[in-house]
Amino acid sequence: MTNSMNRERSEFSQLVSLALPIMAAQLAQMGMGVVDNVMAGRFSAVDLAGVALGGAFMWPAMIMMMGFLQAVTPTIAQMHGSGRQQEIGEVVRQALWMALIASVLIVVLLMNSRVFYEWMGVDAAAIEISVAYLQAAAWGIPGLMGYFVLRYFAEALGFTRPAMFIALFALALKIPLNYIFMYGMFGLPERGGVGCGYATAIVMWLEFVLITVVVLSARFRHIGWQAKFSKPNLARMSRLLRIGLPIGATMFFEMGLFTSVTLMAGRLGADVVASHTIAMNVGGITFMFPLAIGIAASIRIGFNVGADKLDAARTVAKIAMLATVIIGVISIGAVVALRYSIAAIYTNDPGVLELAATLMLFVAVFQLFDNCQATAIGALRGYKDTRVPMLITLLGYWMFGFPLAAALGFGWFGDALGVYGFWLALILALVVVSIFALSRLYWLSKNEAVIRQLSAR
Repeated sequence: MTNSMNRERSEFSQLVSLALPIMAAQLAQMGMGVVDNVMAGRFSAVDLAGVALGGAFMWPAMIMMMGFLQAVTPTIAQMHGSGRQQEIGEVVRQALWMALIASVLIVVLLMNSRVFYEWMGVDAAAIEISVAYLQAAAWGIPGLMGYFVLRYFAEALGFTRPAMFIALFALALKIPLNYIFMYGMFGLPERGGVGCGYATAIVMWLEFVLITVVVLSARFRHIGWQAKFSKPNLARMSRLLRIGLPIGATMFFEMGLFTSVTLMAGRLGADVVASHTIAMNVGGITFMFPLAIGIAASIRIGFNVGADKLDAARTVAKIAMLATVIIGVISIGAVVALRYSIAAIYTNDPGVLELAATLMLFVAVFQLFDNCQATAIGALRGYKDTRVPMLITLLGYWMFGFPLAAALGFGWFGDALGVYGFWLALILALVVVSIFALSRLYWLSKNEAVIRQLSAR
């Protein structure tokens, strides 16, 4: 009993020490999108809608590619746990090649976004801002993809603070850069919401430069990741992709559903999009807490699986789930109590403010389910279990959530509930995904044979 309690205390301490910096880094990263929306909203409602729709198009594609690269975390964590340090460098080098390929694909997509917006029937005034915003931000994509590879590398070894400091510094710089480009300081033309795209590109490259300095420092030298040049190795990359492709698909399915709902809201007018975006931003901020716990759990579970400490890995999963439920309950109370004050940060428009505050009640309701599914899926990644979560999210978000959102929002089977129908469908989809993800984690954490099989991938 004493040994068990000591192990739980030790794992809790290590989980918290990993999760807190990740949480701060994720919040700062999310904060950059919030800053864009707040500052664009202060410029005009149309600029807010344009920037929001630009982000709704860009982030699902980027998150899917980032998911591919996130295979770095459990792969290196398990190598670290099993003492296979000499293999880590090649993983990093091949992941950087993958980042370059992903960057090209994303840039091409962003440069041709107009077709998509017109096909979706988005408000014409918002399209012009969205397209220009995306074309400006596209220049920073290669830097951001490289940043994430090196960040995942550092975090998998337990160094989560560098990304926190980098993200906080980048956020602090983003505000004046936005102002300069939006309002045309120092002789530059006034660009409004489009200026946020230029600031975003600069910040993306800054993050890459800073994380490169970190991983070139003495504490990473024993890994030897920079000791030689590696050509693209299809066999190595395919091993990473077997883990990363399902992660990317899982992240895309979730982000894609939320994005699709935002685009459907775009049919209801700029004010509805603005209110919906404010509520989404709040949900995104609170989501960073369970996401960070899930990433930390992935690192610790991966390390323990690599070290063949499967009981310790199961302990991490239990602690992570308990922590995320507690945070979810706290988030519910905070969102309900502060919803009007939060909405007022984004907008002075009374109609937008009232609708945004109402939608935040929906945000409060789905907190608990969103927290559970995010942390459970993160924990499953530590076991390298990525295919089943992908199928769970495909089922829950796209075979159930998306058609339900369209049916409720547009009134396929009764009165159209509009944006309220969209949010009700999101809540029900999260309930389905959280139930299946928790069931999978509970089953897998007790099945040593499957854990070992997945670890060999």
